Amino acid sequence: MQIHHSRDLANWQVVTRPLSRKSQLDMRGDPDSCGVWAPCLTHDGTQFWLVYTDVKRKEGSFKDVHNYIVTAPAIEGPWSDPVYVNSSGFDPSLFHDDDGRKWFVNMLWDHRVRPLLFEGIALQEYDPGQNKLVGPRKNIFQGTDLKLVEGPHLYKRDGWYYLLTAEGGTGYEHASTFARSRSIDGPYELHPEKHLVTAKDAPFNAVQRSGHGDIVETPDGKTYFVHLMGRPTGQYRRCVLGRETAIQEAEWRDGWLWLKSGQVPALEVEVPGLRDEAAYWAERRYDFADGLPLDFQWLRTPEPERIFEAGGGRLRLFGRESIGSWFEQALVARRQQHFSYDAEVTLDFAPADERQFAGLTGFYNRYNFHYLTVTAHSDGRRELLIMSVASDPMGNLDLRAPPVPIPDAGPVRLRIEVRGASFRFFYALEQGEWTAIGPVLDASTLSDETGYPAGEHGNFTGAFVGVAASDLNGTALQADFTDFVYRPVRHASDRY
Repeated sequence: MQIHHSRDLANWQVVTRPLSRKSQLDMRGDPDSCGVWAPCLTHDGTQFWLVYTDVKRKEGSFKDVHNYIVTAPAIEGPWSDPVYVNSSGFDPSLFHDDDGRKWFVNMLWDHRVRPLLFEGIALQEYDPGQNKLVGPRKNIFQGTDLKLVEGPHLYKRDGWYYLLTAEGGTGYEHASTFARSRSIDGPYELHPEKHLVTAKDAPFNAVQRSGHGDIVETPDGKTYFVHLMGRPTGQYRRCVLGRETAIQEAEWRDGWLWLKSGQVPALEVEVPGLRDEAAYWAERRYDFADGLPLDFQWLRTPEPERIFEAGGGRLRLFGRESIGSWFEQALVARRQQHFSYDAEVTLDFAPADERQFAGLTGFYNRYNFHYLTVTAHSDGRRELLIMSVASDPMGNLDLRAPPVPIPDAGPVRLRIEVRGASFRFFYALEQGEWTAIGPVLDASTLSDETGYPAGEHGNFTGAFVGVAASDLNGTALQADFTDFVYRPVRHASDRY
């Protein structure tokens, strides 16, 4: 989980990752697009409260979700050990009422689908002295005909309680629904337009999949609405950048919140600041001199020392399980933040056989990735091998590109060039020129729309680019990476 900070609503920086130890979060075994869902950050005048879900299952009738609270006196921490709250559904949030009471809301999951799979929004009081829910639980809102009601947030203004929810799933039917009541437990009446924001009826709008939002009021009295969304590109309408966060200016009229752009979200919005275009398009070079930069993340394990160490000018990965493992994989990557980019890295790696491989990858999940590896044949001779998986439900590799023999020792430079939907690997030896390897691949398969099960909207991580190492012999062979470069590229194939 990442918390970003801004003073102008245009330029944002990661300031902390609050869940940083095993006692707070252990996602080993969590399937792709599970783990932390919909965290909610609030402040009650004394301290920060962070509510989050750890989702252990995505497909099928059951979810197996667990909701927790951590607190901190400052945003940088220290963040407490978690308090377990409940497991009745996901997307929890905490509301601090003006009488001092605190209320916990989350969607309810009903595996029987009776009356609904997304059964409604549960409200229950939270006692911070006892660190637990108290009193009765009540289903206060079952949503609209769009269904799939989730993502609840409560607010209070001028004697009204306002309930903001998400509906329609995370795909192209997504929406934020707004309702109000004089009593916190309802009944809730719907906004005159029902949905505060949605692009479901505007299929050609640049901003799609819009919903699941929150409200912020700035010191100068303006109101803004932030929400999830996606920007599809290409003929297949695929969102390689995943679910991004959008901001819209809003205003209160006649006791209701309205977006100034109307219900359909705008692509360009005026905020107090201007985006730093030079910074947005700047090349990023990482020398790993002072540890792992904040831009980089890894998957699942709360014991990162088992998969990497960074410092002294190199990132060393310890080969663990396969790149698609749900338990312990040595994969360190940063988000793809541009539709077109170059990525480069130097790898020093001495594999003994075909079960040891390391390299540069464009990664979505275990069912969707492109991976250029330095490995060895069974005779111990080093070679370059491209491993790809494109929406295969079994995660089977596509190895159509023939291996390329390389010298048995020495560093190898690896490169990815993405131009819209075009994805191509290159390599270079010593001071040699870049040489293309393998076919032009489809970059758009690294997107929410193609994550398994293909075409469903239950995938929402966005694409990453980074380095990985596997040792299927179990000897944790190390792979050293240096001079990682991420270079945004303006390209004619980009829609935006």
